[in-house]
Amino acid sequence: MSHRILLLGAPGAGKGTQSAKLADEYGVEHVTTGDALRANKDMETEYGTPRSFMEAGDLVPDPVVNEIVRAALEEADGFVLDGYPRNLDQAEYLSEITDLDAVVFLDVDEEVLVERLTGRRVCDDCGANYHVDFQPPEEAGVCDGCGGELIQREDDTEETARERLQVFYDNTEPVVEHFRDEGVLVEVDGEATPDEVFDRIRDVVEA
Repeated sequence: MSHRILLLGAPGAGKGTQSAKLADEYGVEHVTTGDALRANKDMETEYGTPRSFMEAGDLVPDPVVNEIVRAALEEADGFVLDGYPRNLDQAEYLSEITDLDAVVFLDVDEEVLVERLTGRRVCDDCGANYHVDFQPPEEAGVCDGCGGELIQREDDTEETARERLQVFYDNTEPVVEHFRDEGVLVEVDGEATPDEVFDRIRDVVEA
């Protein structure tokens, strides 16, 4: 049985981690908006190609994103969708083009999200990711793999983290309400360990 799963949650909620685990568990595609756009940069739509917007530094318009996602879902024998829909129009479009087996919202308190987002450190040389609390390096500030310096990216500061969360609340809360109104949304406590969160999501998918 192929599964069609939508995972929703704020930045830092753990969508990427859980999506990858779900895709591996059920042998389905992990579909993200970014990957789908990069894989189909030259796909012709009536609004132009994604490449034309990306190279200009512009946001790819909803109708183009919608077509890219639809193509990705049609090609997949089951999927975990992560990072889409980002607004109500996209959510309504998604409901028109596919029947979802499970819609899971990872519920995490804002202060926990900020802690997760601001604790990330990235190796300036090889790009490896760490977290000061959840995945610290053996030696503080030094990459285990290559010995490079670990830095905090500009988009991982507290100010930027809170701005990202506000954008999520403004744009994506209506998405959550859309699926809640449809009676398909299940909220899962995202503050437990990754394994515990995964077990709870799996229970929802297999219910």
